[in-house]
Amino acid sequence: MQHTIPLNLWSEKIGPQIQGMAKAVDSCVHCGFCLPVCPTYNVLGEEMDSPRGRISLMKSALEGALTLEDTLPYIDRCLGCLACVPACPSGVKYGELMTPFRAYARSQVDGGLMHRVQHSLLKNTLPDPARFRTAAQLGRMARPMSGMLPSHLRGLLDMLPENLPPPRPLPDFVPAEGVRRARVAFLAGCVQQVLAPSINWATLRVLAKNGVEVVIPTGQVCCGAILIHSGEMGEARKLARTNISLFPDDVDAILTNAAGCGSGMKEYPMLFAGEEDELLAQDFSTRVQDVSQFLAGLGLVSPPGLAQPLKAAYHDACHLAHAQGITEAPRRLLGEIPNLALAEIPDGGLCCGSAGTYNLEQPEIARILGRNKAKNILATGGQAVIAGNIGCMVQIQKHLQASGQALPVYHTFEILDLAYNA
Repeated sequence: MQHTIPLNLWSEKIGPQIQGMAKAVDSCVHCGFCLPVCPTYNVLGEEMDSPRGRISLMKSALEGALTLEDTLPYIDRCLGCLACVPACPSGVKYGELMTPFRAYARSQVDGGLMHRVQHSLLKNTLPDPARFRTAAQLGRMARPMSGMLPSHLRGLLDMLPENLPPPRPLPDFVPAEGVRRARVAFLAGCVQQVLAPSINWATLRVLAKNGVEVVIPTGQVCCGAILIHSGEMGEARKLARTNISLFPDDVDAILTNAAGCGSGMKEYPMLFAGEEDELLAQDFSTRVQDVSQFLAGLGLVSPPGLAQPLKAAYHDACHLAHAQGITEAPRRLLGEIPNLALAEIPDGGLCCGSAGTYNLEQPEIARILGRNKAKNILATGGQAVIAGNIGCMVQIQKHLQASGQALPVYHTFEILDLAYNA
């Protein structure tokens, strides 16, 4: 199938990303391999809620056969999990079509007052830990009045934990223990600093145990992933520029322990396509690694092991497994922990429903996906869950609790930290 997108016209509106969009449209042969791996197609069973259906919709909208208003409901229901990418035999780079299309559509379509209010709340609070902590505290106070709020705003309150841990600011530098094997820079993240600061501290301790010196750049900001995937490309570009300028060059890698953040930073070249900073963004993104990938490559210093035997279900975060192609590294690290047995989750490649802010913006679909994920986790007989992304952890914990069979949910590096300090 050949595209009929008027490239010259649309490149003026969308920018250099139009070439990648056109290539993605061209590559799709509508074979249907994406259907069984697409979470929304699994839930809704509608062609237009599948990757190939959305590609047809976006193509029609770009050519003027459909309005953006007709198209956006289906586009908004996409989780952006990218499970379709590794499943596609034609190599369609779905993200290179979806992300710029969302950005253009959002610049042209007013979603209404409630959408603007919710979008503004997310855009102005989640990327800033201090604002998010304040908003979360206010949200917990507002819970008794949640019945008076619109359903979308109630969803924001429902996802807040009962209690917030106290702030635990990170140092600027953590030395390696023993012989230094590597020097890295570390992204602290945003939501994770508020909801689970223990994850960062566990990560720093494990890296130090493995002879890794860590620099945490002062002044670093949100990676921009939430803004990228919600169509706020301009705001995401500002954050990316700040991080590119602040992270040092004299390190072996730039590490993140949140799958969504790592995926977002690897998209920086797309943000700057056709601009003078594109080469800087490409260099930056090539140095970004998930912490599990880096440590598996470096080689794990054998931990003593857990104090008691533990069987845990390992959950593949979508933006680790599908977007970054990292599945083996965390399993290899966890497999080296004495007393830990890993269980694979049935239909483990299907999204849990978190997907950045998806469980806040599409709560009904997210609820079904979260419930299914919890059911499949419990089917493993595991005593705990391990994942590499804070959003997945919050979503899974919520739906396990809702099932009446709550299990502890750990980050990969929290389990490693326990294994070194049992």
